[in-house]
Amino acid sequence: MKFSFLPAKREQGRNRGASPRPRARALSALTIGALLATSLTGVIATSAANADTASTSPASPQIVPLPVSMATSAEESFTLGSGARIVVDDPSAVGVADQLAAVLRPSTGYALPVSQGSAATGDISLVVDDPGVPAAEGYKLDVTHSGITVTAANGHGLFNGVQTLRQLFPVWIESRTPQPAAWTVPGVQISDYPRYGYRGAMLDIGRHFEPVSVVKTYIDEIAAYKVNTLHLHLSDDQGFRIAINGRPELTDIGSQYSGGTSRASDGTTNADPGGFWTQADYVDVVNYAASRFITVVPEIDSPGHNNSIIMSYASAEAQAYKGGAIYDPSINCSNKKPPVWNLSNAVNYSALCPDSPLTWQITTDIIEQLSALTPGPYYHMGGDEVSTALLPATAYQDFITRESKIVKAQGKIAMGWNEIGEAPFGTDPEMPQGVVQYWGTSPNGSGGDSGRTAVQKGMKIVMSPANKTYLDMKYNSGTPLGTTWACTCDIDVFYNWEPSTLIPARTVGGNTLPAVTDANIIGVEAPLWTETVKNLAQIEFMAFPRLTAIAEIGWSPKAGPDHPDRTTASFKVRDAVQGGRWQARNQNFYATPNVPWGLDLVAGDRSLSDRNTITGALATLAAPGKALGALTATIEWGDGTNSAGTLSGREGTNQTVNGLYTISGDHTYAGSGVYEAKVTVSSGTATVTTGFTVNATGVPACTTTVTGTHNGPLTVSSGVTCLDGATVNGPVTVRSGAGLYASGSQVRGPLTASGAVDVLLCGTTVSGPATLTGGVRVWLGNGNGDCAPATVTGPVTVTGTTGQVIIDGSTVNGPLVVQNNKAPVVSGNHVGGPLSCTGNSPAPSDNGVSNTAGGPKAGQCADL
Repeated sequence: MKFSFLPAKREQGRNRGASPRPRARALSALTIGALLATSLTGVIATSAANADTASTSPASPQIVPLPVSMATSAEESFTLGSGARIVVDDPSAVGVADQLAAVLRPSTGYALPVSQGSAATGDISLVVDDPGVPAAEGYKLDVTHSGITVTAANGHGLFNGVQTLRQLFPVWIESRTPQPAAWTVPGVQISDYPRYGYRGAMLDIGRHFEPVSVVKTYIDEIAAYKVNTLHLHLSDDQGFRIAINGRPELTDIGSQYSGGTSRASDGTTNADPGGFWTQADYVDVVNYAASRFITVVPEIDSPGHNNSIIMSYASAEAQAYKGGAIYDPSINCSNKKPPVWNLSNAVNYSALCPDSPLTWQITTDIIEQLSALTPGPYYHMGGDEVSTALLPATAYQDFITRESKIVKAQGKIAMGWNEIGEAPFGTDPEMPQGVVQYWGTSPNGSGGDSGRTAVQKGMKIVMSPANKTYLDMKYNSGTPLGTTWACTCDIDVFYNWEPSTLIPARTVGGNTLPAVTDANIIGVEAPLWTETVKNLAQIEFMAFPRLTAIAEIGWSPKAGPDHPDRTTASFKVRDAVQGGRWQARNQNFYATPNVPWGLDLVAGDRSLSDRNTITGALATLAAPGKALGALTATIEWGDGTNSAGTLSGREGTNQTVNGLYTISGDHTYAGSGVYEAKVTVSSGTATVTTGFTVNATGVPACTTTVTGTHNGPLTVSSGVTCLDGATVNGPVTVRSGAGLYASGSQVRGPLTASGAVDVLLCGTTVSGPATLTGGVRVWLGNGNGDCAPATVTGPVTVTGTTGQVIIDGSTVNGPLVVQNNKAPVVSGNHVGGPLSCTGNSPAPSDNGVSNTAGGPKAGQCADL
């Protein structure tokens, strides 16, 4: 095999994959009436594998995050077939295999069973072994024409390899419904592992409550880009979101509202209610994340950003709650006494009093319970934006010191925002190990000193500079969501920064504070604060595509000469392909004009149910950010005629990307036949073309219907004769240009057809030889569920058919000869004698379901 590191050429034309048709489950014989009922729709979609896909994206793999090493081979592409399995060599890989199957099954329609053992040709193999890469999360991915192998030392590495594998398939693999795509992936050899061990995303459900289902969806979306940490901001001034045993007031009072809620003088509220998770809900999220190899980091912000806690104990509502049994104003060091709800975006107005015993009773209960529910190593204390007018510096430092020791007692690593570095980490022997999350915006000057001071104390750093990672910042001045205090920042700003050089050393008054380098940094995180974000669609809109930039910074090697594709230009090309994937799985995002979004088109082959008229949807288009009016579609019908296609679908809004578009058309063919058609879509700057086959030899109306018993020979000279549960006691002859459709019937004699338009035997038995020559279409069963297998007690010869030949799941008691036909399907049959195939073009296929024969298999059927 040959693997190449050469740059890929842009491919804009047809990219037709050769893939065997999946065999459908056998059904009982249908009546003629049921078979003809399909004519009401005009078009029958054939199997997903009989399809074309095309893309304006470069042909080489476009993967985010960029792998450490990737070589490609044009000769080693692999097409996933309907008979493929996902094979594991170790029980520990079964969970990852099941997740891969859950992605692949809906779009392909394939069974893809997960099994343990040895892989065969055509399988996907997940192997637990040393992949030869340095990091525990690393993997090796090999694709050849015979199969796919992902190798890793553990399940996490396999999971990461599977995320890369998903991006090798056409974008339609992400669809939750069957798609007519050829599931071909390029030949590659990838060795890959992460730069940083901590690659995080933060979701604030304190300001705006989100149900478990939303967070699970977000987990799936970030896991696809190898993010391995979910930081959950579980409380803020506007709401407390997790039940604490023994303290129902924290949720009964503290979780009532969400940020931005209007609260009338009569106590009623409108829009955007609050809410909270039970501990079972939280555990559910933790376990769901763990199944995607994501560690949850819980945060209860303190001593500031906690008006919801203070309101639960020191407010008039608390005084009225349970007869005032829990009322204790000593907890309140805020600027309002008594405290009041402030559901705006204001900060710096709340603080817990460090001198109140209740403060530490509550804090201890929260830390103990959340730590017990969280298997990950970190507990995030928050610690940001506490006004010195509320807590002087020494009081703040004492608070963080005491809280961090409670965290240490639970076996967790204390984590917090910049400000916690002011506490005596590294100097107090009773202090735990600490991690500072840097969120500053001016790292070169004094704004970076919190990071430098933390490094000087031996603390580790998670890099989250707000003007480069905060997903709640507006993309531009016209973005309807988000804020601008840190920046208005699109994809370039999120990608164009380097963690290890962001905070250089600085000398102040003769004292040099150290730089923050990779020796101190454990990773990066993209926080999403929800002052203006209320639901999943808005979360997705603000997060994507910018989150993928942070994912690449966290995973991929540092930019430099050894990694020429680790550039903004390369990233935006690779990220553009993700747009089609997001559209295919109905995920919202912002189709920023700063990313060169492409066009992805898929069209399935068609069989016409009324012989010569095609109507309705023909192709599906992913065109992120493109309005319908900016697109044109042309259909080449394959008979020398063209017409404009009709584009339809959901347009985008200022908060939602457009949906997938459908290309429809109507055409009547002058005569029966098999036509190679094309759909072309142009956006003015890009053009994509894909092909599809139209089999205009579909089921016609019956001119004569035979039921009951017919004694003597039956000759079909013209038109279409349908046998519907009939018995013919004698030979049947079908003349040139005529057709025979037999459903659930018996022919007690030989069957002969010469030049017939159709001979379809569905759930029918022929007692004698069947000799079928020079026709247009032959079915002995069709594998699509609308024609059940047939039985012929004598020899069968099918020669010179110009259209479709399908012999699927049927029984032939004598020899079966298939000669000089077009692309016959000979699949899953039992042949009592020899099976011989010669002169067929293309050669016959068995769709991954082999035939059994009582005699030798010869010629083109030797391996079927």
